[in-house]
Amino acid sequence: MRLIFALLTLALVAPLAAQQWKMQYFYDKEKTSLTINDFAFPSAKYGLALGYVAEGRHEEPAQLLTTDGGATWTLSTLKEMPISLFFLNDSLGWMVTTKGLWRTTETGRNWTKLPKVPGEILRVCFTTEKDGYALGLKKLVLQTHDGAQTWTPVKEAKDQPGDADYSAYIWADFVNPKLGLIVGSNNPPRRFAPYFPDWLDPQATFRMHEAPHLTYSLMTTDGGGSWQAKSASLLGQTSRFRLNPSGRGIGLIEYSELGAYPSEAYIIDWKTNGGSRSIYRDQNISISDVWLDGDGTAYLSGIKEPGRLRDIIPGKVVVLSSRDYKTWLDMKVDYRASAIRTMLAMPDATHRWMATDNGMILKLEN
Repeated sequence: MRLIFALLTLALVAPLAAQQWKMQYFYDKEKTSLTINDFAFPSAKYGLALGYVAEGRHEEPAQLLTTDGGATWTLSTLKEMPISLFFLNDSLGWMVTTKGLWRTTETGRNWTKLPKVPGEILRVCFTTEKDGYALGLKKLVLQTHDGAQTWTPVKEAKDQPGDADYSAYIWADFVNPKLGLIVGSNNPPRRFAPYFPDWLDPQATFRMHEAPHLTYSLMTTDGGGSWQAKSASLLGQTSRFRLNPSGRGIGLIEYSELGAYPSEAYIIDWKTNGGSRSIYRDQNISISDVWLDGDGTAYLSGIKEPGRLRDIIPGKVVVLSSRDYKTWLDMKVDYRASAIRTMLAMPDATHRWMATDNGMILKLEN
């Protein structure tokens, strides 16, 4: 029996072990740096990274575009600082900026500013060219059915408990135009916060424990016609999740520097309403993105923690993969890859990319 188990495990991990994340692009210019805020590959040919180029205190909004699967990349400027990116297909996409919402019909080669969105939004998610959702600060969730020309607030989002000034919705995903999930949280200031900043006495901060806070979820099964709202007091924050049409999904919870673990990945059985279960956590690895392939293979990307003061010092990039959610393969990654956060983009079963927040793009190759 042990031999059979060993052979099955080898069969699962062997194809993945032969692959390596190789650098395709890295911004390496003197006196300037490129920060990537969001990243997408809507198809095997077209990829786009949004962020800014910094020189001293000056920050210039910018985008990186490839039209040949990452063989070449073109860096150009944008008119407004980008926050996030969403693509419906290989040409139609939307960009959220600090000042509004933009639309492209040519994978970022052109951008058109849309009418002002009523609120401070962080992200959009569209299910058709006309139907979409915007989420953001102060319990804001909006929906449109005319291609972002007008927006209607989702009342159930505002009705969640907690002070709106400390609340936000941050992530959404739809399995199809009817079924989708939106998540957010309420994070008020710590009631017994130290009188001095964390960096002045980090050991005192470490002796504290992470406090639970409200986590929000909104689910629709009829394309936004009605919403089921839930809230719960939990540790950490669900920062992202990916729903798979097969009935499974994968999610990520990130904890503060006061938590015992930096992050935790979990599997969602949304089709059977089977709830969720934890599949990975490590005190020394901070996961910042997750992905679930069509065949059920899970990918986790992040960094090896340089210390407990998180989101400050870059660490070595790590990518883990598993097909049984028990045995995890530490995939080979270009030794030059370091980051604070990573982002995954996998348009199909054979093309997989990853971006780091400090300007590197890598592709999984044999």
